[in-house]
Amino acid sequence: MENNTEVTEFILLGLSNAPELQVPLFLVFTLIYFISVVGNLGIFILILIDSRLHTPMYFFLSNLSVVDLCYSTAVTPKVMSGLLIGDKVISYNACAAQMFFFVAFATVENFLLASMAYDRYAAVCKPLHYTTTMTTGVCARLAIGSYISGFLIASVDIRNTFSLSFCMSNMIHHFFCDIPAVMALSCSDRHISEMTLVFMASFTISFALLVIFISYLFIFVTILKMHSADGYQKALSTCASHLTAVSIFYGTVIFMYVQPSSNHSMDSDKVASVFYAMIIPMLNPLVYSLRNKEVKTAFKKVIEKAKLPLGFTF
Repeated sequence: MENNTEVTEFILLGLSNAPELQVPLFLVFTLIYFISVVGNLGIFILILIDSRLHTPMYFFLSNLSVVDLCYSTAVTPKVMSGLLIGDKVISYNACAAQMFFFVAFATVENFLLASMAYDRYAAVCKPLHYTTTMTTGVCARLAIGSYISGFLIASVDIRNTFSLSFCMSNMIHHFFCDIPAVMALSCSDRHISEMTLVFMASFTISFALLVIFISYLFIFVTILKMHSADGYQKALSTCASHLTAVSIFYGTVIFMYVQPSSNHSMDSDKVASVFYAMIIPMLNPLVYSLRNKEVKTAFKKVIEKAKLPLGFTF
């Protein structure tokens, strides 16, 4: 990567400079991160140890949990450090690394959500061929392809951003090294870099949304043709959690990235960023566990097994 900058470190201005808000914000984000870590690790471990959850849908869900945990971890601990001890300085390389891992795992999630939509299509529309359609090999290729695509796209975005010159202000009006906020500091012409970012983000999001839209189009057509009320309800329930996750994720991502950085309001960006960088990784385990009977049943069985060695009786 060619380095055309004289800046060696950046200063993250954070969410607020008000001293009275630092501790409350720290406590809130600590709680959010704690719930996110416990929830995502819990889902991953539960799927790992319960053989009844070794199905394509839960394979993708376990990967989604890992990805949520990773991209939340790329951002939240640094934010907590800044709020607690006022450590708002981040080195040039650390900023690039934070941006890379956040973009990489967020993009992986984008493709995983598309893969999960295809899985739901196969389950609802072709139930008799589901096991031959969603084989172990197919699931593995979809997951590996998501990771490779995510890391390649992140590499392009990081190269595109840090090839710019940063020779003026080093104060990032954000709580982490997000691409639009870092690009705004450049003292060189960033028009091409902005257009490249918009193109990459638009293509990535549009491709995944197209897969999701087509999958659910076929799913809804199939559901409308169902004569059984039980089948109708089961088909809806198996897609509800995924549709909720898709709506939350893409709503905020489109708001953030499918527009030139010159059109961004830093304050509104910060609010949106809190939502997709911290809230979404916390919400996904809750959405998939609270609305999923199989996950709740598996969790209850784990609790019951844990009670036996401890001698609890009810």
